[in-house]
Amino acid sequence: MRTLTISLSNKQASSLQAAVDTGAYASNSEVVRDALRLWERREALRAAELNYLKTAYDAGLASGDGEELDRAVFLADLKAERRARG
Repeated sequence: MRTLTISLSNKQASSLQAAVDTGAYASNSEVVRDALRLWERREALRAAELNYLKTAYDAGLASGDGEELDRAVFLADLKAERRARG
């Protein structure tokens, strides 16, 4: 494994040490590796969400021109549909 030197705030260092002291983790390195795994998952989710939004945007553009809606009529129609569903 590669060794890195990192800088942490006092609060971060205390939190890290507390995780080890309570037995939640075996070492400081284990805490950091777990944090990096969580960060990697978050980044993968963010990339997937961005891809979904890009796809939805492209689909919206490909669907053609929009049309004007009367807000009051639109809301009344939605409410009527909701009442019809019960």
